[in-house]
Amino acid sequence: MKHPDLHAMISVLVALLLLIGAGMTFIGALGLIRLRRSFYERVHAPTLGTTLGTICIALASLIYFSATGSVSVHELLIVIFITVTTPVSLVVLVKATAMRDASETKSKDR
Repeated sequence: MKHPDLHAMISVLVALLLLIGAGMTFIGALGLIRLRRSFYERVHAPTLGTTLGTICIALASLIYFSATGSVSVHELLIVIFITVTTPVSLVVLVKATAMRDASETKSKDR
Protein backbone atom coordinates (compact mmCIF):
# COMPACT_ATOMS: atom_id res chain seq x y z
CA MET A 1 0.00 0.00 0.00
CA LYS A 2 1.48 3.30 -1.08
CA HIS A 3 1.34 6.19 1.40
CA PRO A 4 0.63 9.68 0.17
CA ASP A 5 3.47 12.16 0.25
CA LEU A 6 3.74 13.82 3.62
CA HIS A 7 3.90 17.55 3.97
CA ALA A 8 7.43 18.73 4.73
CA MET A 9 6.42 20.23 8.09
CA ILE A 10 4.89 16.94 9.22
CA SER A 11 8.02 15.05 8.20
CA VAL A 12 10.21 17.51 10.08
CA LEU A 13 7.99 17.34 13.18
CA VAL A 14 8.00 13.53 13.16
CA ALA A 15 11.78 13.42 12.70
CA LEU A 16 12.29 16.00 15.46
CA LEU A 17 10.07 14.09 17.90
CA LEU A 18 11.90 10.85 17.10
CA LEU A 19 15.28 12.49 17.70
CA ILE A 20 14.12 14.09 20.95
CA GLY A 21 12.64 10.79 22.14
CA ALA A 22 15.77 8.83 21.28
CA GLY A 23 17.91 11.52 22.90
CA MET A 24 15.88 11.49 26.12
CA THR A 25 16.08 7.71 26.31
CA PHE A 26 19.83 7.85 25.68
CA ILE A 27 20.29 10.49 28.39
CA GLY A 28 18.33 8.28 30.81
CA ALA A 29 20.60 5.35 30.00
CA LEU A 30 23.69 7.51 30.49
CA GLY A 31 22.29 8.70 33.81
CA LEU A 32 21.97 5.10 34.93
CA ILE A 33 25.61 4.48 34.06
CA ARG A 34 27.04 7.75 35.39
CA LEU A 35 25.19 8.00 38.72
CA ARG A 36 26.92 5.36 40.82
CA ARG A 37 26.49 6.60 44.39
CA SER A 38 23.23 5.03 45.46
CA PHE A 39 20.14 3.33 44.18
CA TYR A 40 18.09 6.46 44.85
CA GLU A 41 20.20 8.55 42.49
CA ARG A 42 20.42 5.88 39.82
CA VAL A 43 16.69 5.21 39.57
CA HIS A 44 15.69 8.79 38.75
CA ALA A 45 17.41 9.34 35.38
CA PRO A 46 16.15 6.19 33.59
CA THR A 47 12.61 6.86 34.81
CA LEU A 48 12.55 10.33 33.28
CA GLY A 49 14.30 9.15 30.12
CA THR A 50 11.88 6.30 29.63
CA THR A 51 8.79 8.41 30.22
CA LEU A 52 9.74 11.42 28.12
CA GLY A 53 11.43 9.36 25.41
CA THR A 54 8.47 7.04 25.01
CA ILE A 55 6.01 9.92 24.92
CA CYS A 56 7.95 11.71 22.17
CA ILE A 57 8.34 8.55 20.08
CA ALA A 58 4.66 7.63 20.49
CA LEU A 59 3.60 11.17 19.52
CA ALA A 60 5.80 10.95 16.42
CA SER A 61 4.09 7.69 15.51
CA LEU A 62 0.65 9.15 16.16
CA ILE A 63 1.35 12.19 13.97
CA TYR A 64 2.83 10.09 11.17
CA PHE A 65 0.00 7.59 11.00
CA SER A 66 -2.64 10.30 11.38
CA ALA A 67 -1.10 12.17 8.44
CA THR A 68 -1.11 9.04 6.28
CA GLY A 69 -4.78 8.43 6.94
CA SER A 70 -4.76 5.52 9.35
CA VAL A 71 -5.72 6.82 12.78
CA SER A 72 -4.85 4.53 15.66
CA VAL A 73 -5.37 4.77 19.39
CA HIS A 74 -2.51 2.42 20.23
CA GLU A 75 -0.09 5.31 20.65
CA LEU A 76 -2.44 7.13 23.01
CA LEU A 77 -2.81 3.99 25.11
CA ILE A 78 0.96 3.57 25.24
CA VAL A 79 1.43 7.17 26.38
CA ILE A 80 -1.26 6.81 29.05
CA PHE A 81 0.09 3.52 30.40
CA ILE A 82 3.73 4.64 30.43
CA THR A 83 2.82 7.97 32.05
CA VAL A 84 0.87 6.20 34.79
CA THR A 85 2.95 3.09 35.42
CA THR A 86 6.48 4.48 35.34
CA PRO A 87 6.10 6.91 38.28
CA VAL A 88 4.12 4.33 40.24
CA SER A 89 6.81 1.69 39.76
CA LEU A 90 9.46 4.27 40.73
CA VAL A 91 7.66 5.01 43.99
CA VAL A 92 7.18 1.30 44.77
CA LEU A 93 10.87 0.55 44.13
CA VAL A 94 12.06 3.49 46.22
CA LYS A 95 9.73 2.64 49.13
CA ALA A 96 10.79 -1.00 49.06
CA THR A 97 14.44 0.01 49.09
CA ALA A 98 13.84 2.49 51.91
CA MET A 99 12.13 -0.22 53.96
CA ARG A 100 15.01 -2.61 53.30
CA ASP A 101 17.55 0.04 54.28
CA ALA A 102 15.62 0.83 57.46
CA SER A 103 15.44 -2.85 58.46
CA GLU A 104 19.17 -3.32 57.78
CA THR A 105 19.94 -0.26 59.92
CA LYS A 106 17.80 -1.61 62.78
CA SER A 107 19.48 -5.01 62.63
CA LYS A 108 22.96 -3.40 62.73
CA ASP A 109 22.00 -1.26 65.74
CA ARG A 110 21.07 -4.32 67.83
